[in-house]
Amino acid sequence: MIVSIPILLFDFNSDTDLSQWYMTNDNVMGGVSYASILLDDNGNGVFSGAVSTDNNGGFAMTRLPLNIKLTKDSEKIIIRAKGDNKKYQFRIKSSYNQRYWYVQSFQTTDKMENIELKLKDFYPSFRGYPLDRENFSSLKITEVAILIGNKKNEKFKLVIDKLTIE
Repeated sequence: MIVSIPILLFDFNSDTDLSQWYMTNDNVMGGVSYASILLDDNGNGVFSGAVSTDNNGGFAMTRLPLNIKLTKDSEKIIIRAKGDNKKYQFRIKSSYNQRYWYVQSFQTTDKMENIELKLKDFYPSFRGYPLDRENFSSLKITEVAILIGNKKNEKFKLVIDKLTIE
């Protein structure tokens, strides 16, 4: 029996350098939502802020450029996180010049848990609209992102321990 070794996308800890994480909020199109990613006292990443639908806004996103090679046995992304009972999106890109994302939504609870997202279920999307392309099937991930945009005004807080691929 062959056991695949998990691929670490990102592990938050007290020594984590967050300078590689970028914020892209709706202010790129005139909105007023805001967000940040910081470390808590336990070394977890905390993506938090407030989403506002004012000025046609409505989303906040943190993203991380990567260069991850997957194996043909890679099946799922595992997000070890605790949330606020809100829905988020996990997003991936398979090439550096790709303008669209592969997207999958996930629901959080107020307990630290492993949230599993099958790679084959990530669908292509551009600016919130599904594209007529096949779902994710690449052996490479060049960027990941977490987005909140539930079409309402809300504060949010997502505590992240680590991101892995199995």
